[in-house]
Amino acid sequence: MSKYLFNLPDIGEGIAEAEIVKWHIKVGDVVAEDDQLADVMTDKATVEMEAPVSGKITAIAGEEGDIIAIGSMLVEIEVEGDVDLDELEELEASDPSDQSGEEARSSDKNILQDAEIEDKSIKQPEGSTAQEASAATADATDDKPSDKRAPKPLATPAVRQRARELGVDLSEVKAQGEHIRHSDLDAYLNYGSGQGYRPSGASRKREDETIKVIGMRRKIAQNMAESKRNIPHFSYVEEIDMTEVEDMRADLNANRGERPKLTLLPLMVVAICKALPEFPMLNARYDDEAGVVTRHGAVHLGLATQTDQGLMVPVLRNAQDMNIWQLAIEIGRLASSARDGTAKAAELSGSTLTLTSLGPLGGIATTPVINRPEVAIIGPNKIVERPMIIDGEIHARKLMNLSISCDHRVVDGYDAASYVQALKHFLETPVLLFAD
Repeated sequence: MSKYLFNLPDIGEGIAEAEIVKWHIKVGDVVAEDDQLADVMTDKATVEMEAPVSGKITAIAGEEGDIIAIGSMLVEIEVEGDVDLDELEELEASDPSDQSGEEARSSDKNILQDAEIEDKSIKQPEGSTAQEASAATADATDDKPSDKRAPKPLATPAVRQRARELGVDLSEVKAQGEHIRHSDLDAYLNYGSGQGYRPSGASRKREDETIKVIGMRRKIAQNMAESKRNIPHFSYVEEIDMTEVEDMRADLNANRGERPKLTLLPLMVVAICKALPEFPMLNARYDDEAGVVTRHGAVHLGLATQTDQGLMVPVLRNAQDMNIWQLAIEIGRLASSARDGTAKAAELSGSTLTLTSLGPLGGIATTPVINRPEVAIIGPNKIVERPMIIDGEIHARKLMNLSISCDHRVVDGYDAASYVQALKHFLETPVLLFAD
């Protein structure tokens, strides 16, 4: 038996430490070479760590959410027989953080240690034998009452699952037929629960949960806190008549052929890009430590995207150079890669302005938090059909509130309001979106 210490390798890009986001193994597990051990996150990306050798896990570096240094132990693996030193040297040589010369050879000797360690995880009381332990177990079994239970109520797996989620004992539910059905469960919940009516809590009381803030959620928390702590936000909201642009979108979709179906976002991006040249202070990044504002010529638009891991912001690069169909394709690709976790680090950084939308959940108005070090973020809200007076007559119009939050150190309120008015002009006169 020998022990192999797998140290956290140099992930590159000058990274000094990484966070353990998820363990795929635990102490005592047996792994094969190339099995997934853990996911670790740096400021750049999440990286999967795989087992370099086969064996039994005898130690791990810490818990999920812990941060460990590059080069420190990630896992300790107990290996059958002796590990090939030549193979280890090849693995170490492939590690950019490897030492050299005598120091490296000394490190190899430390990594490979003879392990004749007694497993102390399971102990028997002194003086006891396996036969006595077995007899004690049998006695304990004999002390149990006889297992005579009432017949199990007949119900489909779906009904049983729902009853478990609601905390209902199916033996108390009266069936109208041979099997308990969802309708029987509904009747019990509404009228037959012994309280006359269904309680205000539709399901059983949930237990308190303590959830460690790690991984992407920790990054989001840090970024949002830094943004609100360092940036004096102000928000401005304007109502926009979206009737004409929505009619145009319907016409474009009706004649799109093989091209992707248009959402509002590509048209919104065109309007954002066309209005920005007159307001360069909005397409900017502020280095507050250096006291420098960089006004960007190209529009690298961040698209706030909700994923299972939390909010991510893939970047639509050079948005000003794309037409609406190209924008639709690229927006769809970026959103999919963010949601399925395949987005590259380069696709999640470098935005100069961010667009955030809650889609059909958009609400009346939002006050989005700026994606630091940018200086502005735009938030379209939900489109609703409401009556509007035009030339003394009432018309049904599709109206939407558009929100913008800005860094007041860089953007004046007048400039933010003027920019939104320019967006309003483009969206309410959508033919201008296609004019030179």
